[in-house]
Amino acid sequence: MRRFSALAVTLPSLLAATPATARAHDEGRDRVELHRDHHEIRQDRRALHDDWRDLERMERRIAQFDQARARRDLPALNGMDFEVARALQQEIDENRRELARAEAEVRQGRREVRSERREVARDLDAGRPGAAAKDRRDLHDNRRDLRDDRFDAERERQQLVRLEGIAGEWNTLRGHLAPPALDRKRALLAQLADLARAEVAADRRELHEDRHEMREDRRERAEDHGRR
Repeated sequence: MRRFSALAVTLPSLLAATPATARAHDEGRDRVELHRDHHEIRQDRRALHDDWRDLERMERRIAQFDQARARRDLPALNGMDFEVARALQQEIDENRRELARAEAEVRQGRREVRSERREVARDLDAGRPGAAAKDRRDLHDNRRDLRDDRFDAERERQQLVRLEGIAGEWNTLRGHLAPPALDRKRALLAQLADLARAEVAADRRELHEDRHEMREDRRERAEDHGRR
């Protein structure tokens, strides 16, 4: 899951000397959670919009390839060799950046899980069973987020491998206009379209999951306020 990691850092534990201090601590964490939830939803929507645009561009490119081949327009086919190679390199560069961000979020998620474990232990030591129960729930949420982050990182890693493989094969076919080479180029373009569709589907799942998590966070905050 792509998260606003700077805001997702668990607030420092406060050994509450008074109920008011504990309440201020919890309200501060609630504000961070709410901000993060809204940021993730906005991020999901942008990603879905961008990936839809990429899919539409790829479908247009396939149509242009088919038309150029039907017309035996060799200059157009040669031009597409360069165009697709350049677009592939841009996709690979972007995928590498996404993978680096995903791996950074996994590291951040591990830190959040360790921090929340310490908070649970401190609450129990301080005789705050209610706060410990809330922190256990937060720990559960952080573990869930970490699983999502690991899944996202692995998905980005696998996509990078596929893109690099397609780019390598495309480069070996550049300049080749015999029917077998054109057939293989068409198959590679179809693979790229499949990758783009998979990205759109993943974005939709991510948006659905983040909306569900935001509803859960709101429900939990309302329950917490009701107990105060």
